[in-house]
Amino acid sequence: MGSFAVACSSPSSEDGDGDGGPKGEKSANNPFGVAANSSVEAAIFDGGYGTDYVDYANQVLGSQVKGLKVEVKPVVDIAPQLQPRFVGGNPPDLIDNSGEDQIGFLGILDQLEELDDLFEANTYEGKKIADIVYPGVKDPGTFKDKFVALNYVMTVYGVWYSKTLFEENGWTPPKTWDQALDLGQKAKKKGKYLFVHGKEAATYYRTLLIDSAIKEGGDEVRLALENLEKGCWSHPAIQGVIKVMETMVKQKMFVPGGSGTQFQKAQAIWSNDQKALLYPSGGWIENEMKKATKADFQMTGFPSMTLTDKPAMPYEALRAAAGEPFIVPKQGKNPAGGKEVLRAMLSEKSAANFSKTKLAPTIVKGTVPADGYGSTALVSQTKMLEAAGTNIFNYMFVETYGLNTDQLVPWNSFLAGDLDGKGLTSALQKISDKVREDDSVDKVKVS
Repeated sequence: MGSFAVACSSPSSEDGDGDGGPKGEKSANNPFGVAANSSVEAAIFDGGYGTDYVDYANQVLGSQVKGLKVEVKPVVDIAPQLQPRFVGGNPPDLIDNSGEDQIGFLGILDQLEELDDLFEANTYEGKKIADIVYPGVKDPGTFKDKFVALNYVMTVYGVWYSKTLFEENGWTPPKTWDQALDLGQKAKKKGKYLFVHGKEAATYYRTLLIDSAIKEGGDEVRLALENLEKGCWSHPAIQGVIKVMETMVKQKMFVPGGSGTQFQKAQAIWSNDQKALLYPSGGWIENEMKKATKADFQMTGFPSMTLTDKPAMPYEALRAAAGEPFIVPKQGKNPAGGKEVLRAMLSEKSAANFSKTKLAPTIVKGTVPADGYGSTALVSQTKMLEAAGTNIFNYMFVETYGLNTDQLVPWNSFLAGDLDGKGLTSALQKISDKVREDDSVDKVKVS
C-alpha cells in the first residue's frame, strides 16, 4: 500500500482536470468531444480473456469518430509496469486494471476520470447506456461515491465440472459440503480426486469458502469481512466450511503437489486429464482453458455448496458481479478517447463479439443467445443468474485492500496439508487486522 500512497501524492495527481488531449466537437455521435484521427493508448491486462476484444473496438469506432484508433498494449503485471507512469504523470489513456497485481483503486482515486457521463451517453445503436446494462454494475467500480471503473464482464463465481464425466458415472453436483465429501469418496474409488489447486490460484478456495459462508450465515458474514472486523474469520459459518475443507485435505481429496504447480497446469489436471472432479472459479475458466480441455468435456457450473440444508440464503444464491475494471486516467494524452473506446465496447456488436469469442457474458443485457454460441459454460452462467434472481451478492475487501498476495501464502500451506484450519484462520485474521490497524491505509465502510 505504501507505493500506492506515493502514486497518490505525486505532483501530477493535482493538475489533471480531464481536459487534456486533442479536442473535437461534441455531438450525439461524439459525446466526449474526441478529436478526429487521434489515437488511444490502451494498456490491457493479458489474462484469461486476452486483449483482442479491445482490438475489436477498432472495427466499430470509425462509425462514430473519424480516424479514431485504439492501440492495444498487453500487460500482465499491471501495478509494477503502470504505477510509475501514474507517478510520472503520463499514464495510458485506458487501463484494464485487473489481475493479481492490479493497482489499488484508493491510491489513485483522485487521478481517475469519473465515468457517470459514459452511462448518460447513448450506445452506437442509439440507446442510453444506463438502460442496457445489468443493475448494480456501477457498484464494484465506485469508491467513495466516485464511479471511476467500468467493470465490463459479468462474472459469475461457482464450481465447475464436466457434465459428460458426471453423466458417465451417475454423479450429481453436490449442493452441500457433506454431499461434496461423499462425492470425494466416490472419486477415490475411481482413482480420482475431488479438487485440484495451483500455487497462484490457491485463493480460489478462499472465494469458495466465503461464498459458502455468506450463503450459510447471511449478510453478517459478508459485512464482517468487508469491514475487517476483529474475529471476522472466526464466524461459525466460516469455521464450518474450513472444518470440512480440512477434512478433505486430510483425506487426500486434493491432487497432491498443487502448491508447487503453476495454476494453469493444475487446472489442466482437471479440464484435460480429468484427475479431479471439481474446480472453483469465475466464468472466465472455459476461455482460459479452451486449449487444454478434453473434447466433449461440456464444462458446466453450479453455485457454491451450502454448509447445511437450511442456510440463510438459498442454495441458488450466487456471487456474481461486474468484473474486469477499466479506468481512464485524467493525465492520459486522450482521456476523451479512452471513454469513447469504452462506449464502443458497450455496443451490441462488441458485446456480442466478446461473449462469442470469450464464452462469458458482458454487462450488456441481451447479447447472449439461448445456445450460448455452443458453450455449455456460458449457458450455465445464464441459468445460474436466472435461478439466483435477487439472491446475488458480492464483496470487494480483497481487491480494495490488495490482500490476495498475502493470503496466497497461508492458503497454499493449508491446501498442501502443512497448516491446519486453526492456523489458516489465525493467518487470515492477522492479514485483515494489519490493514484495519494501519492508519495510513484509507478504509471503506461497507453497510
